[in-house]
Amino acid sequence: MFKKFTPSSDISGQTILKSSVQRSIRADLLRQLKLDADTLEQIWPKKEPLVHVKWSREHISLFTLHGEPLFFQHFDGPYFPTLRLLHQYPFLLPAVRVDRGAIRFLLSGAHMMCPGFTSVGGQLPPPEEALAENTPVAIHAEGKEHAVGVGITKLSTEDMKKINKGVGVEISCYLGDDLWNINKL
Repeated sequence: MFKKFTPSSDISGQTILKSSVQRSIRADLLRQLKLDADTLEQIWPKKEPLVHVKWSREHISLFTLHGEPLFFQHFDGPYFPTLRLLHQYPFLLPAVRVDRGAIRFLLSGAHMMCPGFTSVGGQLPPPEEALAENTPVAIHAEGKEHAVGVGITKLSTEDMKKINKGVGVEISCYLGDDLWNINKL
């Protein structure tokens, strides 16, 4: 998603959000990410204005605080934390892990295939914590401490284990992409 993102030419507008819209986003984040209010207050204080940055070519909305990207949304889909925010608060998204063989593909922006999660180095949540289709996830790599990507599941985790073919997680952002390289907008 952020493979070819150049802020100087791709940003079509920046606006400070109205307080009613900010309340709506705050409620959606609390519901979707299953955060407590105190953690969200640490990430985004209530009194601080959130800025909506539009990338119209890809239909992406970036939400920034003091110029630092915090969350993004594609069309009207779920909110994703940026990878930098996910490194500070690793519990924001459920985690999946790919094996060593998939790391180079992940770092080049490829979608993650099911065998990368079901092989020896990969890991999916146990059946009692199974993730549904279209769930935002943090993608970890075998042997690495922090997440190396953020994506959305294209199959439920149980289906990934059963079918074991095709795209399991569609990548939204990854370590080294253009969003990662931007500290402030």
